[in-house]
Amino acid sequence: MKPKRIVITGGPGTGKSTLIKQLEKSGHPCLHEVSREVILQAREEGIEQLFLEKPLLFSEMLLAGRLKQFQESSQSKEDFIFYDRGLHDVLAYLHYFDTPFPKKMHQTCENHTYDMVFILPPWKEIYSTDNERYESFEEAIKIHSHLENTYKNYRYSPIEVPKLSVAQRLSFILEKVKNKL
Repeated sequence: MKPKRIVITGGPGTGKSTLIKQLEKSGHPCLHEVSREVILQAREEGIEQLFLEKPLLFSEMLLAGRLKQFQESSQSKEDFIFYDRGLHDVLAYLHYFDTPFPKKMHQTCENHTYDMVFILPPWKEIYSTDNERYESFEEAIKIHSHLENTYKNYRYSPIEVPKLSVAQRLSFILEKVKNKL
């Protein structure tokens, strides 16, 4: 039996990575975001901001990395696996930047589905930028909207995670997973 796949998504700076780390510390299997790896690899090759310079190439690399995670996780014996972003996030960002993309990217999202999607809303009080996160808070709000709409367009009903402490967010998600799966 394949594990249930659970996506944790949201715009930049909403606490996704912190939440994923806490889920992992609590013994839950998690697959980490691949974008930072892609960004660092591009910087080593002399491209400072690959997404801004070559958005389609960046997105194709992200989709390939997330697809690899998706496929490899099929072999897991766990009941469920958490993903720090899903395949559909790639298309949401391309929509946000109004970047056309090949039909095969859409087909990849159609053919690879998740069991649940949690979305973390923009939260100004915890938002910050870093070397890989360059979006303003206002841009993060717009990205959130694109993420939500993209998942809905693929027939998901994203569950909004309330703005609570990390422990409370963790409990909220685990309770929803327990009740649904």
